[in-house]
Amino acid sequence: MSEENFIANAEVILAIRGYETVDIRKKKRLVDYTVSSQKSDDKILVRVIVETPSKTGFVGVDSVKEMNDFLEKRNYDKGVLVGKRFTEAAKNEMKLGKIEMISDTRKPYFTSMKLFSVINDYTQKLCKAKCGQIPLEDSKCKGHPDGHYSCDIRLTSDNADFHFEHGWTSFLEKDLMKLLAIEKSNS
Repeated sequence: MSEENFIANAEVILAIRGYETVDIRKKKRLVDYTVSSQKSDDKILVRVIVETPSKTGFVGVDSVKEMNDFLEKRNYDKGVLVGKRFTEAAKNEMKLGKIEMISDTRKPYFTSMKLFSVINDYTQKLCKAKCGQIPLEDSKCKGHPDGHYSCDIRLTSDNADFHFEHGWTSFLEKDLMKLLAIEKSNS
C-alpha cells in the first residue's frame, strides 16, 4: 500500500467517526493528526506510519512505546496507530496502553448505511461550496446536463448511490476517498 493510500484510509476513518482535525504534522516516516471528537472533549492522536524502519514492513514495539510516551507527555486521551502490519510485541503493547490498532488486516467495520450517510453529508457540503446550493432534484444539478457528467462531485455521488444499492462497502469507502480528495483540492 502506498503512502497516499495509508493517508486516504486514515482520512476516511476520521470522516466516518466525525473527528475534527485540529492539526496535521508530517514527519519523515509518519503523519500525525491531532483530532477531537464531536461527542466529547477528547484529544486524540491518529498516527499513520507510512514507512517502517524495518525492511519487513512491520511496525515494531519501539514505535508503539514511543507513541505511548508521546500521548502521555502531550496529554492525549487516546491514540490510533495506522500501519501496514504490526509485530506481536507491538500488538501486545497497544493493548496495555490506550492505542487502537488499524492495519491492512484489521480495519474498523463501517456499515454501508454509515458510509452512505457520510458520503451524502460531504456531497451536500461540496455542492454548496461549488454551486452555492444543494439541488433538491436531479434535474436541477448543473453537474449532469443532458446526461453527461461535468462534475466529479455528482459523478461520485451517483456512483455511491449504485454502490449503496448493492451493499458494496469497499467501493463506498473509495467514493468517500474521492470526495475527501475533492474537498482537499478545493481548500
